[in-house]
Amino acid sequence: MLQRLYINNYAIINELEINFSKGMNIITGETGAGKSIIIGALNLILGERADSTALVNKEKKCVIEGVFAGEKENVNSFLANNDLDAANEITVRREIAVNGKSRAFINDTPVNLTQLQELSSLLVDLHQQFDTLAVGDNNFQINVLDALAGNRNAMIEYRNLYNDWQICSRKLFELKQQQLQFEKESDYNRFQFNELNDASFRENEIEEIDAELKTLTHAEGIKEALGRAYSELSESEQPVVQQLKSLVNQLNNYSNYHKDLPQIIERLQSTQIELHDISNELETLDNHINYDAEKIEQLNERLSLGYRLQKKHGVQTTNELIEIQQQLEEKLQAVLHINDDIAKLEKETESFFGQLNDRAGNISQARKKQVKPLEEKVNKLLAQVGMPNASLKVSVQNKEPGITGKDAIEFLFDANKSGQFKPVSKVASGGELSRLMLCIKSLVAQSMDMPTLIFDEIDSGISGEAAKQVGIIMKELATSRQMICITHQPQIAGKADAHFFVYKELSGNTVTTNIRELNNDERITTIAKMLSGEKPTAAAMENAREMVQN
Repeated sequence: MLQRLYINNYAIINELEINFSKGMNIITGETGAGKSIIIGALNLILGERADSTALVNKEKKCVIEGVFAGEKENVNSFLANNDLDAANEITVRREIAVNGKSRAFINDTPVNLTQLQELSSLLVDLHQQFDTLAVGDNNFQINVLDALAGNRNAMIEYRNLYNDWQICSRKLFELKQQQLQFEKESDYNRFQFNELNDASFRENEIEEIDAELKTLTHAEGIKEALGRAYSELSESEQPVVQQLKSLVNQLNNYSNYHKDLPQIIERLQSTQIELHDISNELETLDNHINYDAEKIEQLNERLSLGYRLQKKHGVQTTNELIEIQQQLEEKLQAVLHINDDIAKLEKETESFFGQLNDRAGNISQARKKQVKPLEEKVNKLLAQVGMPNASLKVSVQNKEPGITGKDAIEFLFDANKSGQFKPVSKVASGGELSRLMLCIKSLVAQSMDMPTLIFDEIDSGISGEAAKQVGIIMKELATSRQMICITHQPQIAGKADAHFFVYKELSGNTVTTNIRELNNDERITTIAKMLSGEKPTAAAMENAREMVQN
């Protein structure tokens, strides 16, 4: 229930506060006084997008705040799921800065618009004049039957299952597309794989062949250089290693007579040992290097094959070739396994669809049970609101399961007992749509735990006895929930538990909108003016008094 609405600096509203009653709240006022501006401000705390052009005073921000009673189980669940403080009262605030940026708060905690919209859907049903067109919308019509059938939880489970089925179906489609692509590429991939597999390169092999070929190609020169170096160190007439050994022996005789000689002798010994080791390694290398023309030819062929494959695949190293070979092998293996994966997904998709079809069937049965009672109750209410010849017929046809189930639902309308039922949106006038929507919503409201219903000029296009009957229906609705209604009809205004009057006033050089709650005498005068004009007659006053008293 909306207990209080506070508006500051919105459009031509400077500042106002409305404290609503529990029952039926009526808002009246001259055309252009600002009634719809109040609804516009209310829309902001219900999650509509903000517009900085609504700020008349550009020097300060706009603030709209609503205080709701918050003792509903689903509201408390929403607060808990969104880490918001639970309280007996829920304060929703919207602020628009002078730069146009908007912020929203629930119980002083910042929230986004999606959260605000989700909360408002649990607290308020706002019906505006143009919303009468929704009665011809198939989604609205499905929602009506679901509300009457109590299908809310069933539809949540169904939509979750439908999403699972859609995801599974999409994966299956993508896998089949992948299979087609694999089949197109399979022969070429197998040829490339076989080519690399037959080459059977080991890691770094091409680089090692290249290095070995360089050695073999220059084998004779290398052997000659190695032999010469070995000879000079160990086998010449005066080998370097032997000379160093003699020098060490000579200096050793005098090592005790000069403090620097031991260090020098040690260094010479190290050098002699190192050169001796080098000499041995040179000999070993020399023994292992041989010019082999046949091996050179074999290595050149192998290297040529490696270079050709590297160029073909656009890589530089042996390891990159091996990686490509592994990738091709994975693709070939995927072709072998993809049929199994497709078969598995087809079973999953079929299982989901079977469950989906069963759930849709149960939901459809619950909907169909509500068709006849809905037709009878709406047609009875249509007669009550001045449309005795009008009737509603609900068409339910089977279709393939979709997001809303397996029913194609259409509200058909006949305004004149012609027997020709046609879609509501094509044959009903504006006034007929308004009354039809009220009749439907009055039934749905009894099936839904919606604490506040707001009607913005739903009574357009009606008057007299029809307006009186609309007022009676709305008054009945208000016995179990809060109603807020903007109206131009005195018959409806007379049903108010609290009557608010919107008016314009001049403040300095500025025209602003304000609102006040009328006392009993003011209500009678206001309703009399609605009946007969600015200067109501005695008969109008008496008629207004009777409306208020009854």
